[in-house]
Order: sequence, then C-alpha cells, then structure tokens
Amino acid sequence: MAYEHKIGKCAVKRMPKSFYVKFEVPKELSDKALQVVQVAKDSGKIRKGTNESTKAVERAVAKLVLIAEDVDPPQVVAHLPILCDERKIPYLFVPSKLDLGKAAGIDVGCAAVSVLDGGEGSKSLKEVADSTEQLKKSGAKA
Repeated sequence: MAYEHKIGKCAVKRMPKSFYVKFEVPKELSDKALQVVQVAKDSGKIRKGTNESTKAVERAVAKLVLIAEDVDPPQVVAHLPILCDERKIPYLFVPSKLDLGKAAGIDVGCAAVSVLDGGEGSKSLKEVADSTEQLKKSGAKA
C-alpha cells in the first residue's frame, strides 16, 4: 500500500503510518529527542534495540522510549507503546530507524531506543518527556 512521492529527480517510496503509531510527533520534537539520545549515549545511559528497550520498560528503569515508525514487520515494536502506557513511561515515535540508529551510535537502523539516564541532557530529557505527555493528552492522532 505504498505510494510514491517525487522529490526532485528521485522517487521516494513512503509507507502509510503503521498501526502502532498512536499520535503524530512534530519534527522539532523528534529532532530534539534524537539529540537527547546522542547526549545520553556519551554522558548517560541508553539501551539500543527492541529487546533491551522492552526489558528496560518492564523493569521500569527507562525514562523515555523512542520507537521508529518505519519498522518492518511492525509487530516487532507494536507491544512497546502498550507496555509504556502500563508503566507510565513516556514514549514517542521518530520517522526513521536509520536516524535512531545513528543517534544511538550504531551504523545500522535501530527499531527502538530507551534512555535510562539523560546524563548532561537530563533537562532536555525532562522537556521531551513532558512534551510527549502533552501530545498524548491533546490526542494528536496520526
């Protein structure tokens, strides 16, 4: 069900939003969240990947969970928003798993990243978490 979007001379295939994407995240907020991951990678503590993020959420040690929107098959990360809601852990969606992987310091895509300790970016982490909660409350549907 993909449709093509022409940019310049290139045709880029874009998939419709997956069923697990509960709300639309503004680009500024997703960019800020990726910066938080980069800072936390160097000075704090993060968990990379769906399995490690799931464990961090189940143990209630995650402060923020970032989930990629372009995961295929989507069932790989579909449980994370439900778990985060149960544990009252803020989560948000970022457009690309490649961007998420780069922010986490790996050369490949990453379906999910959880921030355990913001390190020097703790203030930004709190701002992103608060903005995420406001987005969910306002009901900004995807």
